[in-house]
Amino acid sequence: MLKAAFPGSFDPPTSGHINIIQRAASIFGELVVVVAENRQKKYLFNAEERVEMIRELVKDCKNVSVAVCDCLIVDYLKRNDIKLLLRGVRGLEDFSYEFELSVMNRTLDPDIETIFMTTDPEYFVIRSSAIKELASFDGNLHGMVPELVAKALKNKYNSISS
Repeated sequence: MLKAAFPGSFDPPTSGHINIIQRAASIFGELVVVVAENRQKKYLFNAEERVEMIRELVKDCKNVSVAVCDCLIVDYLKRNDIKLLLRGVRGLEDFSYEFELSVMNRTLDPDIETIFMTTDPEYFVIRSSAIKELASFDGNLHGMVPELVAKALKNKYNSISS
């Protein structure tokens, strides 16, 4: 059974993320969605909120679990006996960045392999940062994020502005 990890900040989880997770779940025996908790980053949603949203969105994928990682991804993979890292890419800019990360990860642990999965064309332009900006202005998020995430964004921005 091939076990893979799909790491990311997922702040917030987008329709593109969920698409990659569902497609990967049909390929791998086990998929761990790894929610990053990076001390260098400022998140809109805390790790627990991001984990709960993803769990709810992938609850029908029985071979998918969700975990938090607050260390280097290679250390997390080693501790959890995972050798395969899955990364989603939208275009050349993503690929260039992800390629550099994969080389660094491989330098840190030569046993780690990285596989890139391209996004479906309908999710090509979806970026979490753009979604947060759009949501902050109460813009229409239809098709960019699942309804559960759209509601969470609306609630988050309403509580910030109150």
